[in-house]
Amino acid sequence: MSIESRVVSPARFSAQIRSHVLQTRIMDLILEQGLDVGDAMPTETELSAVLGVGRNTVRESLKVLQALGVIEIRHGFGMFVAPNNFSALTDGLAFRGRLSLRHRGEEAMELIDVRQALESGLIGSAIDLMTEEHLSDLRSTLEQMETAGDAGQAFAELDAEFHRGLYAPLNNELLIDLMDVFWKVYRQIHQALGTGPVDLPELARVHREIYEAVADKDKTLASERLQRHFDGIRQKLKDVAAR
Repeated sequence: MSIESRVVSPARFSAQIRSHVLQTRIMDLILEQGLDVGDAMPTETELSAVLGVGRNTVRESLKVLQALGVIEIRHGFGMFVAPNNFSALTDGLAFRGRLSLRHRGEEAMELIDVRQALESGLIGSAIDLMTEEHLSDLRSTLEQMETAGDAGQAFAELDAEFHRGLYAPLNNELLIDLMDVFWKVYRQIHQALGTGPVDLPELARVHREIYEAVADKDKTLASERLQRHFDGIRQKLKDVAAR
């Protein structure tokens, strides 16, 4: 592709700016009208009148907002404020992570850095609020992981459940949603590129060590073990990127 064909014309660039401004105005309107998740949005005609632009222009901005997970368009019913949906974020991060493996995998490593910082940094707060019920749930998940590992059966979903369980005491839905995003991104990268066979009993053992530190309420050790766990994941991706 020539340099000339990649240059965005001033008119097109200006149109992109206007589209972004309109999207922002629609989101501001949702907040100003006190709309919440599941509430019906104004119609295209109403938005067109309020915003002072044509319906086609409004429609294009609404399509973008739908792709971003801000609104939900139900054909035959109308438009609604969308529930929390991180699928667009997941798809975008997974694509960027996989693409980055072509040049040392820097963005994929950054995703791991962020999740490592979240988990190792918040484990102390989670331990402070950890109840016997939380520990029992964690132990049950861990034992299922160990059983599956000994049988040579992959336990990706149990692994994700274990990490969610670590932070369940914080009762922070956004944190759990973000952890799920990072988990799905890593799984997509793993499945698309292959990171070699997984030593399942060893992986279960690593989680056993994390659990034991949490059960002993040793915040420092739990954080260190989580850091080492993610160091291992990072090294696997580095090995793939170096091929």
